[in-house]
Amino acid sequence: MSFSDHVVNPEQINTPYPYTDDGSRRWEPFTDWPDPWVMIGALAAITEKLRFTNNVFVLPMRNPYLVAKAISTAAIISNNRITPAFGVGWSRDEFELMDQEFTTRGKRANEMIEIMRLLWSGEMVSYEGKHYQFPAMEMNPAPTERIPIWIGGISDPAMKRAARLGDGWVTDLQSSADIVASIEKIRQWRAEFGREHEPFEVMATPNDAWTADGYRQLEDAGVTHIMTMPWPFYHGDSQLLEHKIDSIKRFADDVISAFS
Repeated sequence: MSFSDHVVNPEQINTPYPYTDDGSRRWEPFTDWPDPWVMIGALAAITEKLRFTNNVFVLPMRNPYLVAKAISTAAIISNNRITPAFGVGWSRDEFELMDQEFTTRGKRANEMIEIMRLLWSGEMVSYEGKHYQFPAMEMNPAPTERIPIWIGGISDPAMKRAARLGDGWVTDLQSSADIVASIEKIRQWRAEFGREHEPFEVMATPNDAWTADGYRQLEDAGVTHIMTMPWPFYHGDSQLLEHKIDSIKRFADDVISAFS
């Protein structure tokens, strides 16, 4: 189960949305954006098998220590059923509201990932980076297993970050051809970083594949997870709950069963 991330939704934005041709947002005003880690903690407490991730969590918009604490707590509550997925964000408006520097967000995200992995060890650790420094300290309770990290984004810096620091990559809403081409670029960078033999996962959101055959072709190219909302395939633009439930059941029969 995946959760998106926005703290606020300004009526007017000063930064164009980068994933549409005209810079407009894909969602309507007053769309619900629950806090991902509060929601994941709540759902983890009442489930046993579901695994949780993000699409995506805007890491450098936050304080690294608070993020590390929230995620480690979610890992403990869920019995290690989380895979955080981080992006660097696009909305300067939200960064300014959160008192975080927008122009350094990529470099700070790199340091934040290193810091969180240190803190999640539960040991006494210190760090000396360009943007963050701290003397010896510890954060507990610590997760009982290593927390995998996925990186989201379709820019070259994002994909290089996934190759160098991540355990996986999250696509945007893209064509299958673009997804496959991006996976190949990431593979090349992983080889340059000496990480080509380490496990690596890809969560894809194809805009032109919605059948078992289409997903199988992506699997052959390196995709390990598909993120989708199946109800448009069966009921068009309907938002009725009964249509969503019916669509999930039909998608399970038509597609998921083919991979069982």
